Amino acid sequence: MGSLMQPLLSFLKNEDGPTAVEYALILSAILAACLLAVQTVGRVTQSSFEYSKQQIVSFMQSE
Repeated sequence: MGSLMQPLLSFLKNEDGPTAVEYALILSAILAACLLAVQTVGRVTQSSFEYSKQQIVSFMQSE
């Protein structure tokens, strides 16, 4: 029984696992923020191009 407890205690004392999990959580939060920023910029850019297109079509039809 003692031989089974030694690896378990060693695993619980090792801090590399939780540190890796913390880094993964931070990375996922940064990734989510980047994706949100790219989506927002994409929507604003699309809106700008749609407005420009409408203005050009309106100008071309008035002549």
